[in-house]
Amino acid sequence: MVPSASSILEPVSRTDEALGSMVVLDPVGLERQCADFHEDRLLAGMKIAVKDIIEVEGLPNGCGSALYGDPPPPSRSDAEVVARIRKAGGLVIGKTAAHELACGVYTPGTGNPWDLARSPGGSSGGSGAAVAAGLCDAALGSDTGGSIRIPASLCGIAGLKPTYGLVPKSGVEPLSWSLDHVGPLGKTVRDCALLLEAIAGAHESDPTSAKRASGGYLEKLDAGVAGLRIGMPAGFFMDPIDPQTQDAFLAAVEVVRELGADVTPVDVSYLVGSLEAEFAIVSPEAAAYHHANLCRNPELIDPSIRAMLVAGAALPSSYYLRALRWRQVIADEMRETFVGNRLDAFIAPTVPAPAQLHDQEEFAYPGGEEPVISSFVRTTAPFNLTGQPALSVPCGFTDDVLPLGLQVVGRPFAEDMVLRIGNAYEQATDWAAQIPPIHVTTE
Repeated sequence: MVPSASSILEPVSRTDEALGSMVVLDPVGLERQCADFHEDRLLAGMKIAVKDIIEVEGLPNGCGSALYGDPPPPSRSDAEVVARIRKAGGLVIGKTAAHELACGVYTPGTGNPWDLARSPGGSSGGSGAAVAAGLCDAALGSDTGGSIRIPASLCGIAGLKPTYGLVPKSGVEPLSWSLDHVGPLGKTVRDCALLLEAIAGAHESDPTSAKRASGGYLEKLDAGVAGLRIGMPAGFFMDPIDPQTQDAFLAAVEVVRELGADVTPVDVSYLVGSLEAEFAIVSPEAAAYHHANLCRNPELIDPSIRAMLVAGAALPSSYYLRALRWRQVIADEMRETFVGNRLDAFIAPTVPAPAQLHDQEEFAYPGGEEPVISSFVRTTAPFNLTGQPALSVPCGFTDDVLPLGLQVVGRPFAEDMVLRIGNAYEQATDWAAQIPPIHVTTE
């Protein structure tokens, strides 16, 4: 049956009144897509939402910021990833809320469908919340230091940061050109694999896109993990960590072992300092991109983000260059970890704690306190520095019924392996089948 725009968007609009995950819906564009509906296309009938830093023809691209106008002018064309989704038959329903300038882990104004008093994470918080609440089947997000995987973990869905350069970023507002990734969030790992199949591949409009073959992400999705060698961290990701998060991760490790994988401890102590390297790269690159805005309209930028941009502009170039060198050291060490231990993949907690309250600034761990942003980025940003693919899948809930995430990391361009492991774990558990209180099926 051919869908209609109204039948798709009415429950989305109704449910999102409480959630605040969507910035704008697109009935006109969706009606055109429904009229051109073909069941034989890869994404036929899949409802896709797009983060509000990615151009969608005819819709404003506000990037969560007053800098871009009220309302921002409509985009003149689709970003390449959006064009690929349409070509594959995906139904673009509208745009999701983003933390301002894709720089943060809260996404103000958007609730977590498991508990509206808590954040869905960021900066792709609207995408994570919309998928978890059933407003769409999958969504596009971006990830500079964890912004796909953090919302995926906090909202109880799957989210993949692909290898750097696998997905073109043309038509996507940058934060940090050398760390930005675009990728899928989905209710299941299979949904992520389907969307990645549609959007991956080089394009001449993005000079950073990798000139290599892509695709085949569904072919080995059900191959299981028997015989695979998978590393798990000794230290770093586990210090500090919320006790319930640690218990859920260790239980997930046992499931992976029971499925036939050889899980072995590995030393990743060299990742200490990766957070400092991440911020020393993001800040000056973001400041360079937003230089004109910082000079002309600084008052329109959130004070905390403005402070980061000012610090980046003032940072001596020697610090930036030192961070780039340290980034290479981390990438080399991680490569040696995989090669030396003959690893097919690496697993760790996605983030060390569940969703924070909207006004919460610190987590209280058994060993002390840590800022929320440092906690979340500490365990996700290392793989932005190395550029490896990293997937978050649900791995349990806290006593307060807040989702927790398992992170699966692979060798560069080994998305098929990462998705395969994530899918095997997902199929062996029932975490992905859980539905939050705020959902389109809830009246």
